[in-house]
Amino acid sequence: MGKLFINKYCHIKNNKVFLDGKLVFSDDEVHDIKPFLKSVYRFLKPAYNKFFKMDEISKLAYLCSEYLLQDVDLSAFNKDDIAIVLSNSDSTSITDQNHQNSISKEGGFFPSPSIFVYTLPNIMIGEISIRHKLKGENAFFIVENFDAGLLTNHINNLYLTRKAKVFIAGWVNINNDSYEAFLFLLSPCGKKYNKGEIEKVYNQHKYI
Repeated sequence: MGKLFINKYCHIKNNKVFLDGKLVFSDDEVHDIKPFLKSVYRFLKPAYNKFFKMDEISKLAYLCSEYLLQDVDLSAFNKDDIAIVLSNSDSTSITDQNHQNSISKEGGFFPSPSIFVYTLPNIMIGEISIRHKLKGENAFFIVENFDAGLLTNHINNLYLTRKAKVFIAGWVNINNDSYEAFLFLLSPCGKKYNKGEIEKVYNQHKYI
């Protein structure tokens, strides 16, 4: 088999979007993730109405993947060969809280199916897969911090066992204090790929 390379990467945090290390969008006028995500969507103009039904963390993952896959011809690969490997530290805690609120609402028991469907973190993988008609392997890991070693070990195993040839991978997390999405695309062409290189591109915006 050939080698994998870092084809592209996207980082979203603190009201900014970076693509391959370059700032491509920012909005300092908003102070909450909800209006920021709407602002990014309006700027990107993906014309994907399903976006408005998603919870915030799925919107964050979706927008990051849209930037990542801009100008990428996925038709060059079998959709069964494209894997998604994501991670975070807080699972879907914000959405879980919203679901609990719908159950505990004073005056009635009104659990919302539209919220409940987003109370598993791998729904983010599902949304990206539906958007791009991907059918490959997938995995979601919950760890304390971004762990390039964990991701690369799993990716390398899938690649060496010929279960996938292209990878969308990274970190998408929201809690009460912050939000962050970092996705990278690995394919047969691009720049050098290994654990150290993934850590390097992730840490470019560590203190922003």
